[in-house]
Amino acid sequence: MSNTPDKIKRYYKFIHFMLKYWNSDLFRQTSAAALNDTLEEEDEDHKFDQSPEELVEDLKQMGPTYIKLGQLLSTRPDLLPDNYLKALANLQDNVSPVPFGEIKEIIEKELGTKISRAFNSFDETPLASASIGQVHRAELHSGRPVAVKVQRPGIAKQFMEDLDTLDELTALAVNHLETAKTYAIDEVFAELRRILINELDYNKEAQNLKTLKRNLQQFEHLIIPAPVDDYSSTRVLTMEFVSGKKITSLSPLRQMENDFSELVEELVEAYLQQIINDGFAHADPHPGNIKFTDDNKIALIDLGMVARFSPKLQENLIELLLAISQSNGEKTAHSLLKMSELTEESQKKQFSKTVSDVIMESEHSRAKDLQTGRILIQLNRLALSTHIKLPVEINILGKILLNLDQIVAMLDPEFDLRAAIQRNVHEIMRKKMLSELKPENFFSTLIESKHFIEKMPERMNQISENLANNEFKIKIDAIDEKRVTDGFQKVANRITLGLIIASMIIGASMLMQVPSDFTIFGYPGLAMLFFLLAAVGAIVLSYVIIFRDENLNNKN
Repeated sequence: MSNTPDKIKRYYKFIHFMLKYWNSDLFRQTSAAALNDTLEEEDEDHKFDQSPEELVEDLKQMGPTYIKLGQLLSTRPDLLPDNYLKALANLQDNVSPVPFGEIKEIIEKELGTKISRAFNSFDETPLASASIGQVHRAELHSGRPVAVKVQRPGIAKQFMEDLDTLDELTALAVNHLETAKTYAIDEVFAELRRILINELDYNKEAQNLKTLKRNLQQFEHLIIPAPVDDYSSTRVLTMEFVSGKKITSLSPLRQMENDFSELVEELVEAYLQQIINDGFAHADPHPGNIKFTDDNKIALIDLGMVARFSPKLQENLIELLLAISQSNGEKTAHSLLKMSELTEESQKKQFSKTVSDVIMESEHSRAKDLQTGRILIQLNRLALSTHIKLPVEINILGKILLNLDQIVAMLDPEFDLRAAIQRNVHEIMRKKMLSELKPENFFSTLIESKHFIEKMPERMNQISENLANNEFKIKIDAIDEKRVTDGFQKVANRITLGLIIASMIIGASMLMQVPSDFTIFGYPGLAMLFFLLAAVGAIVLSYVIIFRDENLNNKN
C-alpha cells in the first residue's frame, strides 16, 4: 500500500465510510437480508441509524467513483429499503453540472474545431448531469437535433486513483478476512473497475449503440439513438436526440388510457433476444436510462454498460430461464450447478434444496412483485454462502431482469414475465438455430470433415497394422507402476538388510561365549568382526533412510 499524502487521504476516507455503515443498523440488517433464503419485504416504518439523505451526502462527498457505486445500488431493491433507493436514484440526475466554459473547452479540444462551427446551436444548460458526464441538446448545421454527452474534466484520473485504492484495500481484505475471501470482493471490485473504465471511453459506447441498433432493428417500438461519428471522440459522444420522459414519470392517467401489454411483450422479447441470441445486451436498463416517447415508444439512451454472453453460456441460460419460467426448482438448481465452479466445500444438496424452495414459493408472481430478477440475485448470494461459484454473468443477468421487472411493473403491473419467457424463448431459439445455418459455418464444418476423411485411411491402416503385429497399446495416465514397483523393491531390500544386520549382532553375541586365541580388544576376534560389520551396516542404512530418502521426497 502506498503512503503518499493523497493515498493516505483516500484510504482514510474509504475506511471511515465503511466503519460508519459497518456498525450501523442499516448495514447489519442489509447483510442479514443478503443471506436470507426467503423473499421478505422490508419494514417501511423501521428507523435506521443513518437517514437516506445522509447516505446520499456521504457518497457525494466521497466523489464521482462512489456516486457511480450509489447509482448501481439504487437499482437493487433486494439490498436496501425503498426510501434509500429513492434517495440514491437522485444521484443519477442531480449531480452538480460542470460550468459551460469547461464543457466548451473539452468539446473544441476533442473535435478540433470551434463549437460554433461544429453546431448550428448548442444549449448551455445541460439536460442531465451525471457522475461521469453531462448531456446538452444541440443542433447540427443540417438542422438535425442531437444530444451531446461530454465527459467531466479530470474524471478519468480521479476514477483511476479511486479504483486503485479500492483494489489495494479489497486485496488486503481478502488476504486477512475470511468473509471477504468467501464473497470474493476483490473479484466484485475487479468487475466494477472493468465496467467503469469502459464507461470512460465514449468511442466504445458509440460502437455499442451501433451494435444494439442493428440487432434490434426489427422491433418497431424500440428506439436506440444512432451516434454521429464525425462529432464524437473518447470524451465527447454526439447522438440523435430522442424526445421523451423518464419511464418512471409516466402518469397514472396515461397508464389507464393505454394498454401497454404489446409494448411490454416486445420489450421482453428484445431483451431475451439480446441475452440468448445476440450474446450482447444492454446491461443497465434502470428507469433513468429508459425514455418513454410521446408516441408510446421506448428509447434505450445509455449504453455505457453492456454484457456479453458466450455461445456456451447462452445455451445454459436458455435452460436456466426455461426452468425458472416453469417453476421447476430441480432443473433450475441443475442448470446453475452445471455452469458453476465446485470445490470440496461446495454444499450441493443444501443449494439444490433451497433453490427448489425459492422457485416454488414465487411460482405465481406478477410483474408488480418484482420477483424474476430478484430471485436470480438471491440464488447468486445463496451460491456464495454454500461455497458454489456461479459465473459473474448470472449476477449480470439478474441485474438486467431486476431492472426489467421495474420497467414492466410501471407499464403493466399484472404482466406475467415467466409466461412471456416461455412464449418467446422457443421462437428466439428457432431464430438462433436458423442464424447459425450460415454459409461460413457450413463451410467451416465441411473443411473440418474433409480433414477428418483425408486422415481416416492412414489412421485406420496404422491401427490395423499395430493390431496385427500385437503392438497396439493403450496408455492410461494413472498410477506410475514402475515407481510403485521400485518403491516396494526398495522397502523389501531395506527389510532384508535389517534382518541380516540383526542376525549378525545376535551371532556375534553368541560367539562371545566361545573361547578363542584370536582376540580383538580382549574379546573373541570373530565375534568382534561380526559386531563391527553389523555396526557399520546399521550406520550406512540409517544414513540412507534419514538423509537420502528425505531428499527424494523433497524433490518429488
